[in-house]
Amino acid sequence: MANARGSRATPRGTISGAGAVKVKASGSGAAAVVQKVKRVAKQSADAALVTVIGFRGAQLVTAFCDSNGQVSVDRVAERFGMSKSQLAETIGLKRETVYRAARLEAPKTQARATEMLEIIGRVVDWAGGEKQAMAWYRAEPIAAFGGRTAEALVKEGKAAAVRDFLDHVATGGFA
Repeated sequence: MANARGSRATPRGTISGAGAVKVKASGSGAAAVVQKVKRVAKQSADAALVTVIGFRGAQLVTAFCDSNGQVSVDRVAERFGMSKSQLAETIGLKRETVYRAARLEAPKTQARATEMLEIIGRVVDWAGGEKQAMAWYRAEPIAAFGGRTAEALVKEGKAAAVRDFLDHVATGGFA
């Protein structure tokens, strides 16, 4: 549209030409930088929180380690008020495994006991105590895993997925 002087009229409130691109680019660039700084700060805070939660899980594991650095199944069973047979079932092992000294030190036995303790250690503060965390571990269905419990997932070898899920929830993600 041309006005009486012959120049093109532009609608009010808009800027045309190279100036508009420059303003837009600098505005969105600044906003992008601010967003990136916020995202990095949030990731740093989230990483610190995950580190603290992971540390809490590791603390519980070390509380049950003997002088050889092995998880003491006897102490775990005693502390959680269960028999060694119940503990074996909880971590997905055969009953005989926890009654034979050679099998107690086997990598699979130690890995399963460690995984269970790491997960319980991550939820102990949320659950209200160690025994409540054990109850959550054994009985609470996790919707994100199709209603399976943490116990069932550890038995299936998916302890890392449970730890990642708990870290996600701890950093403000949805359950």
